[in-house]
Amino acid sequence: MSEWAKLYRVQDMKLPFGCDLGAAVNILAELPPITSKPEQPISRWYAAYTCPRHEKYVARQLDERSIDFFLPLYRSLRRWKDHRKQIELPLFPGYVFVHFDLQQRLRILGLPGVVRLVSFNGQPATLPEHDIENLRKGLDLQLYAEPHPYLRVGRRVRVMHGPMAGTAGILVRKKDKFRLVISLEAIMRSVAVEVDAADVQPD
Repeated sequence: MSEWAKLYRVQDMKLPFGCDLGAAVNILAELPPITSKPEQPISRWYAAYTCPRHEKYVARQLDERSIDFFLPLYRSLRRWKDHRKQIELPLFPGYVFVHFDLQQRLRILGLPGVVRLVSFNGQPATLPEHDIENLRKGLDLQLYAEPHPYLRVGRRVRVMHGPMAGTAGILVRKKDKFRLVISLEAIMRSVAVEVDAADVQPD
């Protein structure tokens, strides 16, 4: 049997009965190319839990790797026996907020000083985008802020004007000043930001 005959018999065995190979090739050639786009990864805010007093160290590593992060700080006056000094401390001790898509999670978890991502039911918990962005904007404008005991219930208000406009929280009063307590449920932490009482209304 010739080589051509052998090849023909093999092809004949592989093709379904009555299949015209030439016609099939022509039909396939006329089909439009498959151009399905892969889904674009979505970046969200997550909380990275750090080793004690490693927040700035982790933030520095994120900055060196050009990963978007937010480490909110506040100034605190510390007194020693012979002098006083203002130092910057994390508003949320033990946490650095990181903006990334979950495909990058190993880059975050592999950083020295990062313990884990705050998660619920085995999945990293997303943080409210507007709360993070408004807090960042307020701190950029030098609004006074300080840590506050975590609050879950109380009189909720919403800021209507100013850099924190749109942010909802709990209104508290300290001496003659009003503060908006913003609570992040994912990490069970709160922060108090100074606001003008005229800028808020019941939520």
